[in-house]
Amino acid sequence: MSHLLGIDVSTTGVKALLIDHRGIVLGTATTNLPLSTPKPLWSEQNPEDWWNGTVHSIQRVLGETGISGAQIAAVGLTGQMHGLTLLDDAGMVLRPAILWNDQRTGAQCDEIRQRVGKDRLIERTGNDALTGFTAPKILWVREHEPEIFARARQILLPKDYIRYRLTGVYATDKAGAAGTLLFNLQNRDWSTEVLAALDIPAAWLPPTHEGSEITGSISVSVAEVTGLAAGTPVVGGGGDQAAQAVGVGAVQPGIVALTLGTSGVVFASANKPLIEPEGRLHAFCHAVPGRWHLMGVMLSAAGSLRWYSDAVAPGVDFDTLLAPAAQMPIGSEGLLFLPYLTGERTPHADPLARGAFMGLTVRHTQAHMTRAVLEGVAFGLRDSFELMRKVGFGRIRQVRVSGGGARSPLWRQILADVLDVELVMVNTTEGAAYGAALLAGVGAGLWPDVDTACQRVVAMTGVTLPQADRTTAYAQFYAVYRDLYPTVQHIAHRLSALA
Repeated sequence: MSHLLGIDVSTTGVKALLIDHRGIVLGTATTNLPLSTPKPLWSEQNPEDWWNGTVHSIQRVLGETGISGAQIAAVGLTGQMHGLTLLDDAGMVLRPAILWNDQRTGAQCDEIRQRVGKDRLIERTGNDALTGFTAPKILWVREHEPEIFARARQILLPKDYIRYRLTGVYATDKAGAAGTLLFNLQNRDWSTEVLAALDIPAAWLPPTHEGSEITGSISVSVAEVTGLAAGTPVVGGGGDQAAQAVGVGAVQPGIVALTLGTSGVVFASANKPLIEPEGRLHAFCHAVPGRWHLMGVMLSAAGSLRWYSDAVAPGVDFDTLLAPAAQMPIGSEGLLFLPYLTGERTPHADPLARGAFMGLTVRHTQAHMTRAVLEGVAFGLRDSFELMRKVGFGRIRQVRVSGGGARSPLWRQILADVLDVELVMVNTTEGAAYGAALLAGVGAGLWPDVDTACQRVVAMTGVTLPQADRTTAYAQFYAVYRDLYPTVQHIAHRLSALA
């Protein structure tokens, strides 16, 4: 029993990942998931699709690797955060789950701020009320679907619905629960104050557990359909970003995880709860027991480069597109790119924010514009780093970068210079599912704690160091970048209204 299974219930698919006791990936299997948008701003999924995807992915990874369920020591869970799954008193799903990217709850966010008080809300939960969180979704159902709300008896996050189906137990992890806006960050448990203010029954919420704590075990009926062994422990796991951080070894203060995917995520571990007073950073519990984290989210990171490529150079591969940009000077000869193509979250929680090129002249070529996109994303990510420094995060010793954008050496060097940090690549590239498997290993006793697990299996594969002269030059351009959004915000809002 020296193998570990990580299950990631993401928005696009359910991934099952199998590793051995050395952390070596033996196999993965992903089952795609459908997404429903029945009305503008709505985003929903059928929890039964999550379950079917989970069963299929487990069956595939076991079958393709030849590993039997009896060889698996434990199962770890991770997945999309903030989604609302409502169950009745018999454990039956009452309506499609409302997902993290659903935007229907603006009025309910205002109601939460009014009921709790914005400052008090941030003080208790670490976060302002945003449409992505779970709490406003609950209020929306109560207001718009009262007959469903009247039958509700249990609230679960997406991965915790899978936990329920695997084990028959209602439970959640503290990292995921902290993303509901119903959690007391300091106490690492549900906030009785917020629940009372919002008239949400505490009995509807599951017990919370640390990420490596065993929460239940595989039932006999599930063993029959999946191939897992009955009694196999299932640990708490964590929300996708917390599990991703475990997977790359960003578990100690001073080590930051930077994910350069379609969106950009800056994830910083801490030994105590740190809160940005205006709620411009997310503050959650870590999947590592007794630790917390700050998180900045940029909505269009590598997504900005994808848009630019599709719009300006369709059919051109990224290496060919980026090569001329390496010859352009720092600051692209006075050209800035504002990467707010899908609104923004950190540091400007503004769904109406828009992107822009600023400083164009007849001297500028496509290569200048390409470099400006890379630099603009780096400047946008630096906003999160600056906020973290202001709330007392301390010295950032190292940034562990992952995601599709991190494959570009040019972009990695720009990031290192703009952020003035050591940027490293690591050998673990399977994301949140890998972190969930490591948490499972700690729960099963293969490693004594999460720090040890990461030390044993996560290794650096490359280092990019900042260059002092470039860092100094970029600091001047960043100062101009920071002034750009406040200058054009009212223009963006007027254009959104006209559109």
